[in-house]
Amino acid sequence: MTESAAAFHRRIDTALADAALRQALTLTTGRLSGGRTAAFGALADAEACRDDARRARADAVSRLDSHLDQFARAASARGAAVHWAETAGDARRIITDIALEQGVRLAVKSKSMATEEVELNEALQHAGVRVVETDLGEFVVQLGGDRPSHIITPIIHRSRQYVAALFTEKLGAAPEDVADIPAMTALARRVLRAEFLQAGMGISGVNIAVAETGSLCIVTNEGNGRLTTSLPRVHVALLGLERIVPTAADLAAVLTVLARSATGQASPVYTNVITGPRRRNGAPGGLEADEPDGPEQLHIVILDNGRSRLIGTPLEEILHCVRCGACLNVCPVYRLIGGHAYGGVYPGPVGSVVMPGLHGVEGWSELAHASSLCGACRDVCPVKIDLPGLLLAVRREAAAKQLAPFWIRAAMPAYAAVASRPRLYRWAGRAAALLARAVQRGGWIRRLPGPLGAWTASRDFPVPASRSFVEAHQARKEAAR
Repeated sequence: MTESAAAFHRRIDTALADAALRQALTLTTGRLSGGRTAAFGALADAEACRDDARRARADAVSRLDSHLDQFARAASARGAAVHWAETAGDARRIITDIALEQGVRLAVKSKSMATEEVELNEALQHAGVRVVETDLGEFVVQLGGDRPSHIITPIIHRSRQYVAALFTEKLGAAPEDVADIPAMTALARRVLRAEFLQAGMGISGVNIAVAETGSLCIVTNEGNGRLTTSLPRVHVALLGLERIVPTAADLAAVLTVLARSATGQASPVYTNVITGPRRRNGAPGGLEADEPDGPEQLHIVILDNGRSRLIGTPLEEILHCVRCGACLNVCPVYRLIGGHAYGGVYPGPVGSVVMPGLHGVEGWSELAHASSLCGACRDVCPVKIDLPGLLLAVRREAAAKQLAPFWIRAAMPAYAAVASRPRLYRWAGRAAALLARAVQRGGWIRRLPGPLGAWTASRDFPVPASRSFVEAHQARKEAAR
């Protein structure tokens, strides 16, 4: 077993031993999945809506270079500064340089998995810029020195009691401030409002960008996203280069299924479409008078970080993902172990493809095996990504690079040699059945030898039937004559 696989198994063991975590995961993922089912059930011709969204995303990815070029030209024409970041390091450097050039000492952030991906907070803080997460869940994560464990609900793994204790310790909250969830939300709002008013920079991700207009669409259920992108004089948006659609009509198609898949809502509370910075009288696209609200500067950082390498590969389809988190909520593996066990920024079925896709299968191949391939993730995906097929593609690449443990690499060719020879296969089956019956107790094998013991470490193995299916079927045919 590789070091990364061993670490993955240790994280799984830790998660499985945490009864409170499993209870929290069951409650929240069940609620989100139920909401998604109800929301799509109320949508007329839901499958056609999913098909429209899939076409929009597939069109964008199939002509990504031209759409990105169109987007960059449109955004620049409306006063935005467009930057290109090939790597995570490039993104950190570009955004840090902007902050230092503008004399920023405090930055507020809206929720963004892309900024987590490039480890932006650490870079800014190292440069002397204080960073404050303003999404309530991310705020709790930051206060606790924690990491998000879900794409949509960062503190799915935390209880109300944990948050109350954290606010008491870190914010000096009085008992009435943490008496219930509304009280804690009000406390966080008071604390964060002062940060919004002092911040020199607002940082956001981008849910979807529109190529034809150079617009950024950011959807949230909290007002922090709108405050982050409008109050500070500098707004920096980190855009994954695949998160783009050709037209505003395509944006509408994606928005129709996005919130329904993520939270079970027909629409998020806030849908913000941003096109350029605050417009000035006489500037390109300007008005007769200065626009009173919005940032003076808008910087859009388009992030590659391995995404372009996926184009034309068996994993290209993962670039269609809209990061709704629905696949996490129905995954039987994620619902048992949570996000932290996966070890990367993106957990669950989507993360099991994204992480090896962006960073190479070496070091991440074990994630693709944390799946039953039941297909539930494909069934709920709003853009119908074939996640089981992509997981198998990761497994195939790992096998081609011989990343599996030695015993599997030795055993599979041996199995293939036996299974492709009917007589030998029947003989081996009978021998295995006789051996199994010799060590069984009550029809079950309690412990398998060697690496196979991983199965019986958590469940018993059934004893094979005395007759194979082929033998039983043949006997039935003969008896029917």
